[in-house]
Amino acid sequence: MDLFETIRKTIVPVHKEGYPFVAAFFVASLVLGWIWDPLFWVGLILTLWCAYFFRDPERVTPQDDDLVISPADGRVSSVQMVVPPQELNLGTEPMLRITVFMNVFNCHVNRAPMRGRVTTIAYKEGQFLNAELDKASTDNERNGLVIESKHGAIGVVQIAGLVARRIICWTNMNEPLDAGERFGLIRFGSRLDVFLPAGAEPRVSLGQTAIAGETVIAEFGSAKGPVISRRS
Repeated sequence: MDLFETIRKTIVPVHKEGYPFVAAFFVASLVLGWIWDPLFWVGLILTLWCAYFFRDPERVTPQDDDLVISPADGRVSSVQMVVPPQELNLGTEPMLRITVFMNVFNCHVNRAPMRGRVTTIAYKEGQFLNAELDKASTDNERNGLVIESKHGAIGVVQIAGLVARRIICWTNMNEPLDAGERFGLIRFGSRLDVFLPAGAEPRVSLGQTAIAGETVIAEFGSAKGPVISRRS
């Protein structure tokens, strides 16, 4: 392996949504350094952190339509039966909800948990409570998708947190999504809720670390043999 290939595999790319922030942090570092030299190094450290926050690594996604893949990096903070948000139009009966909480050090690029077609995109204004609170699911600013999958409609909700102030979703109505495909991003700490219909069995525990596009968080039907993966 040559030097260029080694560097390419070592450096994690920054998502384009982060370019303006990284540039702003760097310019601020130069200004601060002009005022007082040591401040430049403080600003440079913050610039590197900003680039790290907006990192967008490649992931290897299991290719099995019976598997539900984590839509976010972070900690599994809830696995329970909950009535989904009204704007998703998924009914009034409780569904299995699996929540992944992202802190400011997690990768914040969000990925589709299953293959399917987007049938609903519903944005709702709200508060900016601590995303770990259960009521954040109903009270906070959020953006929800409904994906029509092989096993029925599933809900994926991006929820803003105490620090997060911008939810980004770049998929559109009626577009197909592959499992593990990037569909959005939340800036600076937040959570993802996944609502699953009957037949889904959780495959994660509270406190477990999940990796977007790779960790299996639930499964429909019986366990199968080895699954094929793809890089995305």
